[in-house]
Amino acid sequence: MKTRTARLAHRRWWPWLRRIAVWAFFGLVAWLLVNQARAIDWQEVFDAMRALPAATLWLAGALAAGSFATYSTYDLLGRHLTHHPLGARTVMGVTFISYAFNLNLGSLVGGVAFRYRLYSRLGLPNGTITRVLGFSMLTNWLGYLVVAGAAFCFWPLVLPAEWKIGNGGLRILGAVLLLLATAYFVLCAFASGHVFRLRHYPFKVPSLRMALLQLAMSCLNWALIGGVIWVLLQGAVAYHAVLAVLLVAAVAGVVTHVPAGLGVLEAVFLALLSHEVAQGRLLGALLVYRGLYYLLPLGVATVAYFVTELRARRWRHATSPKP
Repeated sequence: MKTRTARLAHRRWWPWLRRIAVWAFFGLVAWLLVNQARAIDWQEVFDAMRALPAATLWLAGALAAGSFATYSTYDLLGRHLTHHPLGARTVMGVTFISYAFNLNLGSLVGGVAFRYRLYSRLGLPNGTITRVLGFSMLTNWLGYLVVAGAAFCFWPLVLPAEWKIGNGGLRILGAVLLLLATAYFVLCAFASGHVFRLRHYPFKVPSLRMALLQLAMSCLNWALIGGVIWVLLQGAVAYHAVLAVLLVAAVAGVVTHVPAGLGVLEAVFLALLSHEVAQGRLLGALLVYRGLYYLLPLGVATVAYFVTELRARRWRHATSPKP
């Protein structure tokens, strides 16, 4: 009886404690960012942004476009897995829209809500949407495990002393990430076709060939994102260092739940690379990166969203039974 009462009390208080912890952490991050912002010479930042050559901006924009094109193919893997009837162009359009809103508004609003909204408007049942979404997320983080694992193991960052983890700890973390990815490949090699149930949703283990395709696509995407920032820094920092810092910032953004990782990305880069690049130049490159990789695609995705909604409405009207 006491155990049951304790469980009920835990269920009642745990959500509140978790919310308080998240908001406290968010407040701490905000306070640190404000203090950091006061110490920045913003004129130096704007001068660094204006000094970027046009060729650099075009190359960074091309890499950003390549990243979005690569990510937009993730849901095609889910289409192959579920055999749903939507065309490849439609699927890529939905994925592009969801990804752009995901980056700017967070995963629940962008990655999840927009996919459910658009796919359901296009006639897919919730179960199919869930499988497509889950496989897309798995693809994204599978590449993260391998790229981050390799970066942390073989090209460890110079971490601030107050972070406590050290290069040895970072290498151990990298090895753990690579082991997790290896476990997935072993599962696909020896249990392909087996169905597991995860929270009442079936997950069919893909083939090893499909898993390797997931890996290739996701690794390419992460490499392209890192390439955007590296190009904007004009080679001032080694590419593998930029990529490793980006991977740290990606997890920090997920943990803090800050939409678009606003300020978190910049704080991580400043903490880990300001000893190699002047703060103004580094922050200027990151702000341009936000414009190219976040805001510009968001504008395109907003227009595409309304066009897709209109097409879905026409499709539903055309396929609805006539009286």
